[in-house]
This record gives sequence, C-alpha cells and structure tokens, in this order.
Amino acid sequence: MEHLPVEVIGNILSRLGGARDVVIASATCRKWREACRKHLHTLEFNSGDWPFYRDITPRRLEILITQTIFQTTGLQGLSILMDDVDEFSASTVIAWLMYTRETLRRLSYNVRTSPNINILEICGRQKLEKLLLAHNSIAGVEPNFQRFPCLKSLSLSHVSISALDLSLLLTACPKLESLELVNPEIAMSDAQVTVELSSPTLKSIYVETISLDKFMLEADSIERLHLRDCALELFELIGKGTLKYFKIDDVSVIHLDIGETVDNLEIVDVSNFTIIWPKFYQMISRSSKLSKLRLWDVAFDDEDEVVDLETIAVCFPQLNHLSLSYELRDGVMHYGLQGSSNLENVKVLELGWTVINDHFSHWVEELLKRCPNLKKMIIFGVVSEAKSHEECQILANFTSSIVQLMRKYMYVEVEFEYE
Repeated sequence: MEHLPVEVIGNILSRLGGARDVVIASATCRKWREACRKHLHTLEFNSGDWPFYRDITPRRLEILITQTIFQTTGLQGLSILMDDVDEFSASTVIAWLMYTRETLRRLSYNVRTSPNINILEICGRQKLEKLLLAHNSIAGVEPNFQRFPCLKSLSLSHVSISALDLSLLLTACPKLESLELVNPEIAMSDAQVTVELSSPTLKSIYVETISLDKFMLEADSIERLHLRDCALELFELIGKGTLKYFKIDDVSVIHLDIGETVDNLEIVDVSNFTIIWPKFYQMISRSSKLSKLRLWDVAFDDEDEVVDLETIAVCFPQLNHLSLSYELRDGVMHYGLQGSSNLENVKVLELGWTVINDHFSHWVEELLKRCPNLKKMIIFGVVSEAKSHEECQILANFTSSIVQLMRKYMYVEVEFEYE
C-alpha cells in the first residue's frame, strides 16, 4: 500500500462513500491524509447511514461537516442528505456550497435551513451535471440568470415549486437528459392544475405520486417514460417517434395520449391500471419493434373486452418477453386463446395469478403451445396464509398439472415466485 500513488488512494477513498469512513481511513498516515485533502473527489453525509448524525446537535454536526469539507480541494461529488436532522444555519450551508461549487459535478441536497436557501442562485452558471433536491422549495426561477449549462440529470423529490417555475427550470437546462419528479408540491394560481413542460434534449422522465388535471410534455428526444402512482385527467406526450420504453404503474388517467411517438417502442409495461383495450391497442399497434410486453393486474373498462393472443402475435413479431397476469371474471378470460399464430420469438414468459382456479393450468398449457421457442417460464402467485381445503386442493392440482406439463417441455427452465 505504501507504494500506491496518492491519486489512486484518493480514488479509493472516494469509493468509500460515507464521510465517516473517509475520515477514519484518511487518519491512517500522512500519505492518506494528503490523498484525502488533494485527491478526494466524492463525499457523502447521510443521516440514514450513521445514527450518530441524529444523536448530536445541529450546531455540532455543522462543525463536523464544515471541517470535513474544508479539508478537501476539488470535490466533484457532494451528497448531504439529512432527513431526520433539525434545521441548519443558512450561512453555514451556503459556505459549504460556495466552497465547492466551482468544481462540483454532482450534488445531492436534502437540508433544512433557516432561512431557506436558493440552490439555483448559488449553483447556477457552474459545471454541475447532476442535481438532486429533496424537501426544499424553489421559487422565482430566472432562466437567464440561474442557468445550468452542463446539467444532464435533475431530480426533484418532495419539492415545492409552481408549474411556471418548473417549466422555466427546464428552460434553464439546455442539455437536460433525465428528469425525475417525485411527489412534488405544485403551486397553482388558478383552480385547474396544469403542468406544461418542454425540452428538446430530454431522453428520460420519471414521475411519481403526482395529482394534476393536465400534464403536457413536449420532448423531441424522449426515449423513456415512466409514470407511477399518479392521478391525472390528461397526460399528453408530444414527440418525434423516439420513445422506446413506456411504463405505467398504478396510474389513474382519463385521457392518455402518447401521440405519434410509438413507432420505435421496444418495451411496454402496464400494471395496476384500468384501460380501454381498443384505444390502448390502437395507441401501441404501430410498435412493430416491440420486444417486451407486460400487462399485469390490468382491469378493463368494459368487462367484455378480451386481449387475444392472435393480435399480439401478428402485430408484435419481434416480441421476445411476454408477461401476463391471469384473471377470470364471470367465466370470461381477459387474455383469449383464439387464433393459430404462434409467438415465434418469445423466449421468456411470465405468468401470474392473484386468485387461482382450475382454469389456470389450462391457460398456461395453451400459452406454452403458442411459444415454440420458449427458453424460460416464470410463474408468479399469491398464496394466502389462511387457506380453505378447496384452495389447498386447487393449488395441489395446479402443482401436479405443472409437473406433468413440464415433462413435455424439458428444454424450458421453470421458476416459481410466490408471495
């Protein structure tokens, strides 16, 4: 170890992550202290990693963080996540940011201060490439002054911001590629809550726990769209056919429109969602490049609607990963087995149930017949703790049926995942 260059030691210390471990390791010898001072490029303070942070006063914690930060030069990554810590002095936190801002590339910031700090004003016009803000507020965005010329990734979690300021913030990030919005508090000036965002460079957006009347996104380069736990009256995506990944999970939306952006879709993942199948199918039917389709715990607006495998096989010839959850209502199965077309390229098949019955084994068998080149099958199931004799018998019959069935398909790897 004594022959290691100080630059290499600096990289080792940077990979430790937690500031406490860095400080302890740097006390090893003079060479390691020099590496920490001159070549450390990443430093993390996280109240969740070390209970000690919560056991001392904020003033004492401020001193420890100040001493650690000011012993470094050239930090590129700084993470200060203080979830369970009382308010810090604004002047002290400003000093941390002013000391490091010229070299920072990555900043994760969750600090409560009195008064509140304008992060955009302090860190704007610098070389920041990744910014994560949590439990803070943003107001009065001025794109011409608070500009982030190098920012590629922006994450806002539990941040209070108006719809206008959010739109202006994206305008202030001309190279933004990734955006995360987690449970934002959107302040509005009128009764209707509408968010309109536009970014020509945005490639990925993740939205979680948001309730709006209208969410409109114009993104010519968008490739990934993920909505989770959202309540929306209207969601509209305006793009130029670059979308490759589309996922919605536990979303309530009256009008969903991803427009003319579906030609290059490769993955569609829908779960815990109520859909009108004809409209949804019409929306994705041009996705001839689709390689993965997942429809899990999907409810249909019309109980008589059926998703037939013939349509899936014909419209998505490149499909190699298919995931379906089984549901039988009033004797009608949501995924019909009509037609004769095979799913020739499907290599992975995921099937599941929430309430099992004797028809499930037959459904699995028919799907296996339609996937002649299958390599792997995963069966997901829900097993209740309190089972009646009838439920136990159904599960036993299913197990016996699968054992017999798989003797015909020895080349298929089978996994079971129960909860």
